[in-house]
Amino acid sequence: MAQHPWVPDQGDGTYLNPIVHADYSDPDVIRVGSDFYMTASSFGHLPGLPILHSRDLVNWRLINHAVSRMPLAGYDVPQHGGGVWAPSLRYHAGKYWIYYGDPDLGILMTTADDPAGAWAPLHLVKPGKGLIDVCPLWDDDGRAYLIHAYAHSRSGIKHKLNVCEMSADGRTLLDEGRIVYDGTDKHPTLEGPKFYKRDGYYYIFAPAGGVATGWQTVFRSASVWGPYEDRIVLHQGETEVNGPHQGGWVELASGESWFVHFQDKGPYGRVVHLQPMSWDEDGWPVMGERRAGEAIGEPVLRWRKPDVGEACAVEVPATSDEFDAPKLGLQWQWQANPDVRWYSLSARPGFIRLHAVPRAGEGGGLYRSPNLLMQKFPAPAFAAECLVDATGLKGGDSGGLIVFGYRYSCLAVRRGSANAGDADHAEDDADRALTLYLAAGDKAGEAELWSLPLTGTEGIRLRVEVSADASCVYSYSLHDGASYAAIPAEAFQASEGHWVGAKLGLFASGSGGGQVEFDWFRVSARVDGQN
Repeated sequence: MAQHPWVPDQGDGTYLNPIVHADYSDPDVIRVGSDFYMTASSFGHLPGLPILHSRDLVNWRLINHAVSRMPLAGYDVPQHGGGVWAPSLRYHAGKYWIYYGDPDLGILMTTADDPAGAWAPLHLVKPGKGLIDVCPLWDDDGRAYLIHAYAHSRSGIKHKLNVCEMSADGRTLLDEGRIVYDGTDKHPTLEGPKFYKRDGYYYIFAPAGGVATGWQTVFRSASVWGPYEDRIVLHQGETEVNGPHQGGWVELASGESWFVHFQDKGPYGRVVHLQPMSWDEDGWPVMGERRAGEAIGEPVLRWRKPDVGEACAVEVPATSDEFDAPKLGLQWQWQANPDVRWYSLSARPGFIRLHAVPRAGEGGGLYRSPNLLMQKFPAPAFAAECLVDATGLKGGDSGGLIVFGYRYSCLAVRRGSANAGDADHAEDDADRALTLYLAAGDKAGEAELWSLPLTGTEGIRLRVEVSADASCVYSYSLHDGASYAAIPAEAFQASEGHWVGAKLGLFASGSGGGQVEFDWFRVSARVDGQN
């Protein structure tokens, strides 16, 4: 198997940040025994609410999703920027709990006895627009609380954190809550709170100052209702890690403390970092590494691994897929609730068959199409390729490789002319030759940039190479993959999407009723050795 393009475990007792160079936005982490679990925002991509597992906080594996289908109205079509915002993950009373805010609906919750197993149907804890970034706290006296921030775009409220009392079963809020901190003057764009209790004090870990430019703040009070003292504990400083943002604190069995957070890297999304953490003599957290004479920590690039008392195998979230299993790999997500009519893994064993689905939205582009099968960018620089059998394409249908964000590009195979996918042309074009083409688009539509007539239908290899500046160069092989021909077009600059990083994957589109099959999809380090 090809070398993975980003491995944080350096094999010498140290690790490299980010520990996950992929768009696991707004991470939260817990320890249960010797196991660590992490979840993250998934917005409108499904399955959603990813569950990752680790034994050492450095080597992570994707093991599940808490939401296989979104049961809420509207998710049969893409909900760019909506859906699951900033979840929190907790272990309480023998169960795993996830709370999150849907900015258009309210606060939702799900539970599981086993994080790798089935999660309960989503439960609406509190309806309301703009209630986001939620986190529960079960106190020592049996009472329970929930903290949340506000989405200004829906609520008109900004910079403020609200605490509500919650029923002990975690299903209902008992009051409207109180604003426990207003960051308007000191900590603008205050959001993403995580709620903890330690040594009799209530702690709120919350970022402020903006996703790409801000800092990590900690608030402390002897009362859950405040007043809260504040202290900035982590900022960019002189490092390249901009806006070290929201995440979670976890304490090890060895007594060590660590902080997991994200960094916004534009088209690469919000990648996950791990910071060493300790507590000073006054009971305040110390994060990252402090420069001489400085009171605020800065993110570390390379550090010793956490002391978990064992050597752990090197793991990274899955990327490549041979399509030999009866189910899709967990790395894949659709743009909306999946439909079994879009694909098959059993019709031709060892292949995934994607059925052509008519394009949605204005301009004939793919931006609003729900049936794009995609995964996260996995590294700063990498290559991704697939082996395509286009035999089953019918007139006007197409399918291939796609890089997707606010802007997207695709290298694909089409049967017939570019406008042959409608009912008036499909039959006339059914026997026409294949064309390999490169196109680029956005929500307004799509334009073809290059094309090449083809004579064969099987063994077409499509490849995209992504450089460390997120520029993408496409190439193809019509033979055995021994040599690739570059597409004579300018490099495509990958773009982030709505609150998410760029994605890459596969698609099939058109109304001809055809299909395209992929033998495999492989992600590797850049073939030219670029990192």
